[in-house]
Amino acid sequence: MTQHLKLRIHVTEPWDFERNTGSAELTGWTIDHADPDNEEWEVHLDHGFDHHERHIGTLLIGPRYVGEHLSRMFDAVTGFPVRLAHRQDGGWHYAFTAMISQRPDKADGHAEQDNGTSI
Repeated sequence: MTQHLKLRIHVTEPWDFERNTGSAELTGWTIDHADPDNEEWEVHLDHGFDHHERHIGTLLIGPRYVGEHLSRMFDAVTGFPVRLAHRQDGGWHYAFTAMISQRPDKADGHAEQDNGTSI
């Protein structure tokens, strides 16, 4: 079975995302990184959010700039710019921009826990 890639997602647009949802930080996981031909990754959020009276628990992440590939995230120091889509009317609707980074496990082997102080 493919290992889950845990992600941290910092939503940068729309500017009022944090005000509307309570946080600009999202966490989730994907297995789509395992296939290098995947140009977009479907990310299952650890905790979803409400947007325009709809609960969103899954996002589609694509590179923000033409010609880039999501695998460049592994080389980024602070994050990699992406577009985020949510399901709407049977398809994906790009509505947000963000920075993504890998969310590592703690060194002692326990899963990372958010104590509210992470960025």
